[in-house]
Amino acid sequence: MRDVVVVGGGPVGLAAAIAAAQGGLTTTVIDVREPPIDKACGEGLMPAGVDALEQLGIDLDTLHGRPFCGIRYVDRDAAGRYVAADGSFAGRPGLGIRRTALHNALAERAGRLGVELRWRTKATGLTAGGVETHGGTLRSRVVVGADGLHSRVRRWSGLYAGPGPRRRYGVRRHFAVRPWCESVEIVWSEGAEAYVTPVGENEVGVALLVEDAGAVFEERLSAFPELAESLLGAKPTSRDRGAGPFWQKTRGVVAGHVALIGDASGYLDPITGEGLGLGFRQALALADAIALGDLAAYTRAHARILAPHVRLTSWLLRLQRRPAIRRRAIGALARTPDLFSRILAAHNGELPWRAVPGREVGKFARALVAAR
Repeated sequence: MRDVVVVGGGPVGLAAAIAAAQGGLTTTVIDVREPPIDKACGEGLMPAGVDALEQLGIDLDTLHGRPFCGIRYVDRDAAGRYVAADGSFAGRPGLGIRRTALHNALAERAGRLGVELRWRTKATGLTAGGVETHGGTLRSRVVVGADGLHSRVRRWSGLYAGPGPRRRYGVRRHFAVRPWCESVEIVWSEGAEAYVTPVGENEVGVALLVEDAGAVFEERLSAFPELAESLLGAKPTSRDRGAGPFWQKTRGVVAGHVALIGDASGYLDPITGEGLGLGFRQALALADAIALGDLAAYTRAHARILAPHVRLTSWLLRLQRRPAIRRRAIGALARTPDLFSRILAAHNGELPWRAVPGREVGKFARALVAAR
């Protein structure tokens, strides 16, 4: 009998195992694949995610990632001219890191803590006291579903509430080119966004979010001519990987002895780029709840962690569907970089929301209303 079995050995599943092991819990991770497991991912950790990674005992210097100082929104104004709005983090930088490098570091950390890592092991169902696998039953007090966007543990536990009404997809590719921006750059287009994340001294990851399941990278990149020009002649350093549809609803994150974490715990959209960081913070909260023997505490913590993210994601999705309002918003933020930085810092928990000047927020809100 183990304390914890984690189904899904990606970065968030390993984070859950590490957090549990740091609390003295006996833990096993199972996954049908083995490291390094690559998936479509924005690969940018916000400051809160970097903090959580350090709490998991990861030495950031060994990751060889690329720090970034904030977020840049890029769009065209009504006259077709490019407008860029830059918001800077108040404290420490974020970190761009290849998912494969991050996964290897987490797997090594889990192994050093004594986590049992069962790669090439397929979960086939849940039992009253553990998980069924093709090699037999693994008994545990708690089962953690960390098996991603289309989680089977979520279905087996009865927590799946179905897909959301809007279907969006992502496709990602890396390029060998020196990053031209010190921030994560988000370029907006009609019905699509491009995320450019510096992940090394001479490498960027480009993720395109679209509404077409059959999206081909080159065809979608043509909707971002300035970005395409920046990548002209740059050699791809990874093959394309896709994901979606993103919106997946749940009835909750705990059912009996089963707890969901990361993408498996419900997903709206990756438009804010916070997925991994949220998962790491959930991992720490879940380990605390398991140690207390109170999974209801994890339900409450999960809601607290996710609420600001859902609010921001919902707002950005509304902007994505309304180009005129979006252009006004980005134009207003471009003219008030201090306001953008304070909003970003408050969202990241670096500053209290009272530090955001109400007068500037009022001007910003009036600009959006005028665009309706």
